[in-house]
Amino acid sequence: MPVLVEAISVITQAISISTKFNGGWEAFNACIRNKTMCADGEIIRTGFMTPNDVESFVKTLERHGLVYLRGGEAIGVAVVDPLQGLATQCPWLQFGRVSLGNSPDQPVAACRLAGSTSTEVVTPLSWKFENSLSQSYAFIPTEHRDKSMIFLRNENGVDVYFNSVTGQEMCVGRTPSV
Repeated sequence: MPVLVEAISVITQAISISTKFNGGWEAFNACIRNKTMCADGEIIRTGFMTPNDVESFVKTLERHGLVYLRGGEAIGVAVVDPLQGLATQCPWLQFGRVSLGNSPDQPVAACRLAGSTSTEVVTPLSWKFENSLSQSYAFIPTEHRDKSMIFLRNENGVDVYFNSVTGQEMCVGRTPSV
């Protein structure tokens, strides 16, 4: 089955967690600091809203024994953006857009293990398409953030900015470091 890809997703193979991750599943679960994880039995996805949080999580995975890149190819960890797809070559993973259920007006980005034929998307437990990033996604490149985003406050792990372009507040979920 494909897993949902929203914001910036980090995807690992389930077999790698049980065979290569120091501490196994218990240690892996302790590294998950937000409620974005979903899994289909073959791959596991965790989502982040900032490149810095992705980098921190990937480094944590590497400290526990997983390999992110070798020769420019994703080995045990893949980083995926819902608009651009895979950040690097990754022969074990497929990226695409699929409709939720029988509703063609609700396409989402998703990944599945290469060779899988399933199209039913797995999402985090409390995820709903309405009000999701898949429905209304906004991406602010880092170089534009400093020009148009004014930091206002942090509320319960969410950074709140004023977007001077739209005149509206924008929220960015942050993940505590492991």
